[in-house]
Amino acid sequence: MNIIISNSSAQPIYEQISEQIKSKIISGELKEGDALPSMRLLAKELRISVITTKRAYEELERAGFIVSLTGKGSFVSMRNPELIREEHLKKIENLMKEISELAPACGLSIEELKEMLELVYEGE
Repeated sequence: MNIIISNSSAQPIYEQISEQIKSKIISGELKEGDALPSMRLLAKELRISVITTKRAYEELERAGFIVSLTGKGSFVSMRNPELIREEHLKKIENLMKEISELAPACGLSIEELKEMLELVYEGE
């Protein structure tokens, strides 16, 4: 599994792992029933502690993205459209917050932002 860890990031390593796996599930790169690497194998590949991969998998399981079966491993859980929608909404809200913080520095009004959004949304 291709996961990139940044040691210079303020985000903890377990969160970097869980976010990247979550993104792969949301995008459809990882599909329902796909097996994830064992915690030990992933830890070895990333050269990190098994405790860190265990925490990442626990986060994903708590959020409903994977299921772990004792003695069998961890698998992508059944796609929950509502869960995926919520994740997308959260990303949109974060991006909109960033936009709302940048807009005043450019002197953009709410009307101009709406116009820009309509143009982008319509693909022009």
